[in-house]
Amino acid sequence: MPTVIIHSKGEAYTGEVKEDTNLVVRAGIKQFPFPHLAYKCGMGKCGTCASRILAGAEHLPPPNWKEKKQLGDKIDEGFRLVCQLWIKHDIELRQEKVTEPQA
Repeated sequence: MPTVIIHSKGEAYTGEVKEDTNLVVRAGIKQFPFPHLAYKCGMGKCGTCASRILAGAEHLPPPNWKEKKQLGDKIDEGFRLVCQLWIKHDIELRQEKVTEPQA
């Protein structure tokens, strides 16, 4: 099972998830990473779940069109939308506000 490390508010929270898990879905049903993961829409529209990937980015698929629209150049700095990722390998991330919601 993949290990997930989330850095939030000066703390690091670690947990395991089943392979092929979406962290926003898990948080929505109040399982890890709830309450440490900030999110809203879960559809790639709001940018609330934007996170800098600190480790494990090499195992993620390329950014999709929603991430490109919402994050722009921040993708080059290692940012992704967690709601658009299905975790299959260990990952470490830190949430940082990077955008205003797109219209």
